[in-house]
Amino acid sequence: METIIHDFKALGLNSIRLPFSNQMIRDTRPVKGLTANPALNGLTPLEVYDNAVHALTGAGLAVILNNHTTSSRWCCGLDGNEFWNSGQSTEAWVNDWVFLAERYKNDPGVVGADLRNEVRRTTWHDPNWGWGDNQDWEAASELAGNRILKDANPNLLIMIEGLNWQGVPTDITPHERPILKPVKTISTTLVRSHKLVYAAHFYGFIGPNHTGASGMGETHDPRFRDMSREEQFRAMDELAGYVATTPDQHFTAPVWVSEFGIGKGAEGADKAWFDNMVDYLTERDLDFAYWPIVGFQHEDKGNDWGLLRYDTDGSRRSVLDSDDWRGAHIRRLLTAGGMTGQTDPVRSWSMLYGEHRDDNASLRASNDWDPGARKLACPDDQRLVGIASGGKRGLCTDATEGDLWRPGTEATVVTKEQVTTDWATGFTKYQCSEGQFMIGYSVRGDGMSAILCAPGRIPLAGAGRTLWGDHQDTRPASGEGGDYASGYRKAQCDADEYAAGIAFSWSNNRGGHPDALYCRSLR
Repeated sequence: METIIHDFKALGLNSIRLPFSNQMIRDTRPVKGLTANPALNGLTPLEVYDNAVHALTGAGLAVILNNHTTSSRWCCGLDGNEFWNSGQSTEAWVNDWVFLAERYKNDPGVVGADLRNEVRRTTWHDPNWGWGDNQDWEAASELAGNRILKDANPNLLIMIEGLNWQGVPTDITPHERPILKPVKTISTTLVRSHKLVYAAHFYGFIGPNHTGASGMGETHDPRFRDMSREEQFRAMDELAGYVATTPDQHFTAPVWVSEFGIGKGAEGADKAWFDNMVDYLTERDLDFAYWPIVGFQHEDKGNDWGLLRYDTDGSRRSVLDSDDWRGAHIRRLLTAGGMTGQTDPVRSWSMLYGEHRDDNASLRASNDWDPGARKLACPDDQRLVGIASGGKRGLCTDATEGDLWRPGTEATVVTKEQVTTDWATGFTKYQCSEGQFMIGYSVRGDGMSAILCAPGRIPLAGAGRTLWGDHQDTRPASGEGGDYASGYRKAQCDADEYAAGIAFSWSNNRGGHPDALYCRSLR
């Protein structure tokens, strides 16, 4: 183990994506037969994993925990590990994550939770993004991420891979590799902003509509290696890169290419793809994890994909050896410029999505601050600036002023009309008290129920204006925040404003959907 970790560092790596299975956590059978690391004999698989984690972090390498499979077996196909809840319940899967995050909480080198590897189609079912059912990966990943941040370790980065595959791959049936395309319409909001990282996998032998297998009927679907450089870049941007390179949108977040790789024996189109892939990572300044770092090779036979390849006699071959064509590409990748180290968070935008469940991202407000209603609330360091006419989608930001909530204070629920001035004549108006700003709202059906207000840490007495969203979009011309409610009309304050109230009409003793937003200047 010490030798391998030494070799990791010699390559110039700074982080390790360390897979585990859910079965590993509960497997009590002792490990035996190890000769290179005899001290690990007699330990459970989880205790061996503990040793690996702490040896890596002790050597200065960051560790990202990766839930690769449910059962302890090779991945990936129709193998019973396609979903996070394959062979287990979503609750059990989330509890396992909370258990591991808590277990390594005091090791600052454990920096990330890669929630699930390559969520993909089972024999009969597709995973989806935002449908609200038992196959909704967006809902499950948000649930797990929030439980980790609330109950186990608030410092972890939460890595969420996109959808790896949907549909039956034949020439006559729809099929695709969506990856992060759905994020443009429905993005994930965690209870701690700036902790979200999206992830994607790219290999030359797969494609936007190609599984990577042969003889599957995908005869019309190109692999990435079949594409020109421009086509590769365009396809990867559409599938993932846009998330990191499009600023000031509700979906904007770092993207981690958590798997890419190639064998030493690759030729032709595969080698050209790898050259382009390295260029793409450096030009887009995306983070990465190579798969795999370690392989076994004897007399040039075996797994030649590893950056480090060990033989039974203990000899080692490295990608940086002179006879490995990949070495030049790995060197320029590891020495490329770009953002690195600790950085100050840039201003961010978050989408509230309450179509199928509460989206209460506040840690300081009560979970059930309006019993019986669907509740949507911003993370505590953001404020509400936009709401859709349907009522179940909103927009939050920390732009201009950052965390606006005065420390040590509580949120207030407003359930009856109160105004400082008649800013929407003829409509019922829920408005925050002077000195407060909106952080959330609630609906019953599509109708307004309440708003949630928090005291500002700075004086809030700026000029106000009414934005009507009942017949048209009234969003800033800058496009900041993006289309956080596709198909709905929206009212949205500017980046130097805050939402102070919502107006709506009453019908049959029920509140109607939001018609207007009252925006006030931060200064």
